[in-house]
Amino acid sequence: MAQVEWSAGIDSVSGALSKPSKSGQHSCKKMLLATHRTAATTNSSCNRIYLRDKVVRTTPVLAEELARRVRFSTVGAAVAARKKDLSKVTTDTENFLAQRNEPNGKKTMKSYLWSLELAAYDARP
Repeated sequence: MAQVEWSAGIDSVSGALSKPSKSGQHSCKKMLLATHRTAATTNSSCNRIYLRDKVVRTTPVLAEELARRVRFSTVGAAVAARKKDLSKVTTDTENFLAQRNEPNGKKTMKSYLWSLELAAYDARP
């Protein structure tokens, strides 16, 4: 088993270290995935590295999934545009601050804007 000695300031590495590209160029054929476990154990090195083959989708994309993708991208674009719209920034900020400490209030400005734009999208005919 290989032994890794971390440089100063690096406690652990976790996540995908390399991914196979969608186009297949300039990439490895397998995903290199590292995990770090912080549970108390007798072993002080709780890092694991896995190789995972590239996964190819075998099921067709359904119309319902395409509709969800369109909804997500449309609402995301509307949120980005709303954040830049100077005529709505002050009102949105005031309304956000008024509702954030309520029982069902949104805790971040981003989630608040998403809830507004999702409601507007879903209200469309």
